[in-house]
Amino acid sequence: MNVPSPVKKRNAWSWIPTLYFAQGLPYVAVMTIAVIMYKRLGLSNTDIALYTSWLYLPWVIKPLWSPFVDLIKTKRMWVVLMQSFIAVGFAGVAFFIPATFYVQATLAFFWLMAFSSATHDIAADGFYMLALSQGEQSFFVGIRNTFYRFATIFGQGILVMFAGLMEEGKIFPSVAGNIPLAWSLSFYLLAALFLILTLYHKFVLPRPVSDVSRENITPVGLLKDFFMTFGSFFRKKDLGLVFFFILTYRLGESQLVKIASPFLLDTPQAGGLELQTATVGMVYGTIGIIALLLGGIIGGIAVSRGGLKKWILPMALAINLPDLLYVFMASTMPQNVWVVIVSVAFEQLGYGFGFTAYMLYLIYVANGEHKTSHYAIGTGFMALGMMLPGMVAGAIQEALGYEKFFWLVCLCTLPGIFASILVSRKLPADYGKK
Repeated sequence: MNVPSPVKKRNAWSWIPTLYFAQGLPYVAVMTIAVIMYKRLGLSNTDIALYTSWLYLPWVIKPLWSPFVDLIKTKRMWVVLMQSFIAVGFAGVAFFIPATFYVQATLAFFWLMAFSSATHDIAADGFYMLALSQGEQSFFVGIRNTFYRFATIFGQGILVMFAGLMEEGKIFPSVAGNIPLAWSLSFYLLAALFLILTLYHKFVLPRPVSDVSRENITPVGLLKDFFMTFGSFFRKKDLGLVFFFILTYRLGESQLVKIASPFLLDTPQAGGLELQTATVGMVYGTIGIIALLLGGIIGGIAVSRGGLKKWILPMALAINLPDLLYVFMASTMPQNVWVVIVSVAFEQLGYGFGFTAYMLYLIYVANGEHKTSHYAIGTGFMALGMMLPGMVAGAIQEALGYEKFFWLVCLCTLPGIFASILVSRKLPADYGKK
């Protein structure tokens, strides 16, 4: 009998922070940095919203190929391979930004990055469970989420500020005014960073004995298990209400998120605030994300004390009502940057607070047999709820102008608020309490 050789136990601190930083960075690059970059390169809001919303698709259909990642080869292999693909994606975007056909070429590499990132999510979360004991998993859950958010601040905040300072010539004066070169250098920096992360994880990630390729798996058996699991999700109680809530809770936010950065960057003639790129990185990508994190922490504490049934409606109001601040900014065109900072921070604080209810409801719906797969299916529909409204947001904004568009966004928040009232009547009183 072959006895497995002892596996050297790695200190989890040596790889969990970097692994989840690597998980967050490509997502924020595809979802947010791409929006700002394309705006600075001169694309219309219609094209920006349409193209970048399509990039949600890998996260929408992620449950369809997650069984293959789970069964074929090892999670460790998938993690390292996907990180190398993401590094190639960053480098490809950087290389083709100065080209005349930059839209088609960079989108192709953003697609590579999006599919690789979605697959990396599956593998990294699976690896996390295999490499750690249950107690370690509980201890590090806050750590992994924190470093995922650090990646958001780095990408949406620091990197955007870096690109903006290069645009202005405050870093590398020879780049001043050359917007394509400034963004190309920023993406080369991301490519170099991800190459380092890939090589680091290739050597540092532990090799759990349970992280092995499954034997005796046939395509027919795999498909049978998949359709059985998928079908069981659609036999859940109150499924119509579940879908109504998932697809409408962020209906307003799904459109706002695609237009917020273009609004901050656009000229006053177009109805925007004409902030510098570096300022947008500071306001929206740094202060805004910190407010988002704070809102999430407060939301978690609130639900642990009062339960989701008590807090779901207040959280629905918190995620939606602050959208009125964008109506205020679009109508008054504030010149004082602190007015913009407070408005954006308050909207993001409400979003972080309100998003807590959304994620806890997905967990509630997934409970039962196949809860991991059902949660993945729920997050797929969550991504669909962001993708479809976001695709048309740019065209609607350009047809209406910023102020009327933001009024429409506020109108689109009403179905989600109504859905939260209906859901609150179905929830157990103690669900979510500590």
